[in-house]
Amino acid sequence: MPNTAGRSNRARSALSGMLVLAGVVVTGCSAEARDSGQGPGAGPHPQASHSGSVTVVYEDQTLKPQDRQVVALIRNSRVLERAAGWVNGTLALPHDLVVKVTAKVPPGVTDAVTQPDGRTIFIPPSFLAEIKDALADVVKTVERPSPFPASEYNTDDLTVLSTEFIFGHEMGHALQRQLLLANLGLEEDAADGFASFYTINEVGPGPSLAAAILFDEIARKEGRLTLENLASDHPVTQQRVFNFLCYLEGSDPKKYRQPLVDGGYLPKTRAPLCPQAWAMLDYGWWTQLQPHFSGPFKAQGDKEQKKARTRLTAETNALAERIDELRSNESSG
Repeated sequence: MPNTAGRSNRARSALSGMLVLAGVVVTGCSAEARDSGQGPGAGPHPQASHSGSVTVVYEDQTLKPQDRQVVALIRNSRVLERAAGWVNGTLALPHDLVVKVTAKVPPGVTDAVTQPDGRTIFIPPSFLAEIKDALADVVKTVERPSPFPASEYNTDDLTVLSTEFIFGHEMGHALQRQLLLANLGLEEDAADGFASFYTINEVGPGPSLAAAILFDEIARKEGRLTLENLASDHPVTQQRVFNFLCYLEGSDPKKYRQPLVDGGYLPKTRAPLCPQAWAMLDYGWWTQLQPHFSGPFKAQGDKEQKKARTRLTAETNALAERIDELRSNESSG
């Protein structure tokens, strides 16, 4: 993660594997590789009698020997199954969604990708291996960011946690496409938002922190921004890092302000906006998903949406009371 106070030491050697990963993560989850399925979801409201489910399939017969270890790591962690289980328990999908961990992917696919109809997510084993190799280098060359637990600052835990966040991003794409959710901005921003929404609410801070560590290293290895970086449908990589941290801090400022803001990882100019930003994201996703709640989850989901609305109102009012002060401080700084 970036230390804006300049408190972490970092090795600067060029890592060819990291450069490869930078390219695939930044350009990943595009919809260029298409399959022969029908169009997007049948409509904005699910058909209760045709409720789809999410399944995770590991196509072991396609694996190369060098990828078997990382696939076993992810499989044993069950982070893919955990997200699938949350969707199955929370939502009524119009179609089945199959998550394939396989080397047999459509042409041009090199990283995790969601098909345009939202019915298939491909996760190439080589992509998981690249993540693991990159994080192995991080552990060797980067001083542990203080907000991240020492017990989990190792290659395996970082790989599992960052994969959980990246998979949350792909699940966000799948839900947007199956349910035809309305976006008020770029789909990639919304997919990142779902990853934060799901992992912070259901898992905790680990995936956000691990993803920030990974993407911060990717941003550093990208070097100077190119026209392609700036023109991408994905946000600039370093900006994504601060978005991940902002949503996390905003979800519980009393818990995360000291390690993230006072620790120098999230700029003090950004932090005051984060509680309202998180409240808006949380309320936004609960509201988007509300028409698609499964029968057993509907009562709880309605309560979550109502609670998120109440918090958004409170955080917006709190921000309104301080906005003049914040603007004055920003202009004077």
